[in-house]
Amino acid sequence: QVQLVESGGGLGQAGGSLRLSCAASGIIFSTNAMGWYRQAPGKQRELVAYISSAGVRTYGESVKDRFTISKDNAKNTMYLQMGSLKPEDTAVYYCTALVIATMRQYWGQGTQVTVSS
Repeated sequence: QVQLVESGGGLGQAGGSLRLSCAASGIIFSTNAMGWYRQAPGKQRELVAYISSAGVRTYGESVKDRFTISKDNAKNTMYLQMGSLKPEDTAVYYCTALVIATMRQYWGQGTQVTVSS
């Protein structure tokens, strides 16, 4: 059974930084794709960052050059380093994993990030 648990959310200040973590069980990081999405109130869920099984990184336009996605395969943990925070980064951030063998996507429960101006 795949489980994804996010941590590290909370309150940040504009211009500051936060780091989110996603600890996974039941999945092998090195052979599957992982990513972060976010959803602000009244808005659709949007891609924040994505890292393929080959390590190719993709970023949403609104976070490009400010956020960095990384993973530690040995720890089965993924990270999102968030910098130059803006109030519009306020959202619930979700960790997601795509198991390539089954093409099934899993989601964490989400962690709230609130950025004050």
